[in-house]
Amino acid sequence: MSLPRFYPIFDHTDWLRRVLPLGVKLVQLRIKDLTGEALNAQITQAESLCRTHGATLVVNDHWQAAIDTGATWVHLGQEDLDTADIPAMRRAGLKLGLSTHDHAELDRALSHDPDYVALGPVYPTILKKMKWHEQGLDKLTEWKRLIGDVPLVAIGGMSVERAGGAYAAGADIVSAVTDITLNPDPEARVQHWIEVTR
Repeated sequence: MSLPRFYPIFDHTDWLRRVLPLGVKLVQLRIKDLTGEALNAQITQAESLCRTHGATLVVNDHWQAAIDTGATWVHLGQEDLDTADIPAMRRAGLKLGLSTHDHAELDRALSHDPDYVALGPVYPTILKKMKWHEQGLDKLTEWKRLIGDVPLVAIGGMSVERAGGAYAAGADIVSAVTDITLNPDPEARVQHWIEVTR
């Protein structure tokens, strides 16, 4: 199955209730401050919302919770790979997206046969402090050449206005966070995203 071209990331299911009815078909739940039953409840709720709206949910980081709740996708950063049980995830049928920033990380990611590879930050991002400087569009083009048919996600500082350049550079999917969550009208912004990424 080919993945949708627009991939927003949110930190709570309340966001999913707002954006899924607008037509978002691929969404990541990135929860940093919950564990145990509270975390599982959020993931279960998110899965249910996504099923209702015909969307795909990707769980960030929490691979064990993803297995426990019957999720279908998980996204891992490089530091998560240090402790993640990839064989257990695959046995559970989980699809896997992996973050990359340099060639060593890309080689490591590809060794796990990922279902998508993310490169970022393409542009400077305010979302989190990163040791990585902006990667730029040329790096997207290089990554796409190196990974071939594996879907490539552009993330970091992405906006509606920058989406076209990322696609032209080789990205298959563009991911957005603060361009939506910090917008004065998030719903209108999501609708704009959907229009430009059709």
